Amino acid sequence: MGGRKPVVSDAEILGVFADSDDPVLSAPEVAESLPIGETGTYKRLRKLRERDLLERKAVGQGVAWWLTDEGAAFLE
Repeated sequence: MGGRKPVVSDAEILGVFADSDDPVLSAPEVAESLPIGETGTYKRLRKLRERDLLERKAVGQGVAWWLTDEGAAFLE
């Protein structure tokens, strides 16, 4: 399966958080809603965190991610 990789905007990724009933999500949960894999999703989540649009916290063996106030404002 070749061709171009799917392009996913920052707004699409942040929208997964905004549309979720759960206030925190794991990278695999976010990846389920996007046409990119878990590794690509995790890289994008880290970049969004660098821009203060997402925050994260280690929880047990995983990482919980959530939308910051800045991230919610970005979507408006």
